[in-house]
Amino acid sequence: MEMDKGIIKVFLAEDHVVVREGLREFISKEEDMAVIGEAGDGRETVQLVEDLRPDIVLMDIAMPSLNGIEAIQQIKEKFDDICIIVLTAYDNPEFILAAIKYGAAGYLLKNARSKEVINAIRAAHEGDAVLHPAIAQKVFAQLQIEEKSQPAKTEFLSHRELEVLRLAENGLGNKQIATELSIGIRTIQTHWRNIFNKLGVSSRTEAIIKCLKTGWLSIEEDEELP
Repeated sequence: MEMDKGIIKVFLAEDHVVVREGLREFISKEEDMAVIGEAGDGRETVQLVEDLRPDIVLMDIAMPSLNGIEAIQQIKEKFDDICIIVLTAYDNPEFILAAIKYGAAGYLLKNARSKEVINAIRAAHEGDAVLHPAIAQKVFAQLQIEEKSQPAKTEFLSHRELEVLRLAENGLGNKQIATELSIGIRTIQTHWRNIFNKLGVSSRTEAIIKCLKTGWLSIEEDEELP
């Protein structure tokens, strides 16, 4: 049976059966979402994602056969349009940076509320970054103790592009940013394309992290996911 085009197709990559069951249960209650597959190890995840072509993959980091970071890399090399959200117990900055580097659209911890996960799925499906401020803070702390690389030339970002970045870093999606700045959604999308080209990145999360590293953005630790 062909699935309604408005349904967000979700794949669960998680080696703990109980966790998968819980995720499947609350995701399936959403009218605009459906769990179309699941796997308990990384290698099977890559194979099934290739066959099923979900919109969103919820990916754990620690899985047998092939870890989540490697699975992200393999999936994104083949299917750049598939959004991957890491959902894990690990908040190690190295894992977070690696997941973002290989194309993850976001990073959540398993203590996130079900509503946060649902919001993250919708946000990623709409093309928004999903990086909880608590996670961003760990990344920022890690970047501060690392040897600084050549700073990104963010001085040639326009004032409007920096505004878009700051609002995105505060958790706003495209529609909310457009409303806040009183401009059209297509204009926001154009700003993002320009930001990606200027910073040499391919995702909102990468753009935010790069600007955090150079000090052009700051993090408010008490912010929450939308």
